[in-house]
Amino acid sequence: MARGQHKVFLGMAVGVGKTCRMLQEGHSVATEGKDVAIGLLETHGRAETAALAEGLELIPRRRVPFQGTVIEEMNLPAILRRRPQVCLIDELAHTNTSGLEHHQRYEDVEDVLAAGITVFSTVNVQHLQSVSERIAEKTGILIEETMPDRVIDEADEVVVVDLTPEALRARIMEGKVFPAGSVPIALEKFFAKDNLDVLREMALLQVVEEVEAHRLTAELLRDEDRLISNVAPERSHRLLGLIRPDPSSNRIIRRAWVLAERLGGELDLLWVLSPRQAEDRETDRRVDELRRLAAVFGAHLIVETDGSVARAVTRVAVNRGTTHIVMGTPHPHQRFGRPGRSLVDEIVTEHPGLDIVLVGDPQPSNVGRSERPA
Repeated sequence: MARGQHKVFLGMAVGVGKTCRMLQEGHSVATEGKDVAIGLLETHGRAETAALAEGLELIPRRRVPFQGTVIEEMNLPAILRRRPQVCLIDELAHTNTSGLEHHQRYEDVEDVLAAGITVFSTVNVQHLQSVSERIAEKTGILIEETMPDRVIDEADEVVVVDLTPEALRARIMEGKVFPAGSVPIALEKFFAKDNLDVLREMALLQVVEEVEAHRLTAELLRDEDRLISNVAPERSHRLLGLIRPDPSSNRIIRRAWVLAERLGGELDLLWVLSPRQAEDRETDRRVDELRRLAAVFGAHLIVETDGSVARAVTRVAVNRGTTHIVMGTPHPHQRFGRPGRSLVDEIVTEHPGLDIVLVGDPQPSNVGRSERPA
């Protein structure tokens, strides 16, 4: 069975019109004779959105008991039974109530696509895993619901629903997005002008990167026909991110993932344990957390125990065919009161053929600190 097509409507924030645009597209393909149904619609009480849904079949939600109450969720089994040609599904990054088939809605959508059903969906840019931390750094806003960037990467089409920050704030003040009582707080916090500027930039940049990735892929496919059979291809890229179970590693993982995407390479993540850490009861739990995080980015987690980080890095790099190391900014060790060699120096000595990418720390600590490097 052929996989369904996935069209994602991406916006910078709530209220830009993603759902309305999705519904308009649904009506458009319905007039072409396609069988269209709404799998999940969130109107948030907006009359304009509800009016646009009229004339399209709405698949009823299922009621899920949860902690003494009942929550309405998307009815994945009903969608698969109904099998429309096109299904409209709002809020791609939504986290499902426990006990359903999947943890998040994007995973439900993957099942719908696998059944050969075309899906139109919506999502805000801040819910993308690689973007959420950058937004947190620039705006101070922490995003709880995130989804892997690969969902956007694998989409057949991404449509940016754009609105200027000024226009969105005007819509909010007119009461078209939130109830009147919520407007002042919304405008002061999440929907402040500076925050919206950042969010809009991220949304537009996401599509620019998508277009560039598709262009590069097309060029590579064209160049493949011109390759001379007796010319050996360049060595493929493989990146190794040096991490530990610490929030500072999120920047390293994100940067390593972006580089791997741009280079078309594979990504490994390495945590080097000291012998003492290897005996710590908490280590297994931390490894599980890192493994789940690695899975979000499509990376392979490697855990090594060694008293020498550089030695472990070299061993793994040789075994995995690593071409690039991505790591945090190292600090020199103190020996007899004088700075000794940094981890970069040690790695270069052990394996001079590696390219090393250093990820800066936005809040650097004292240079003279001597704790074990990531």
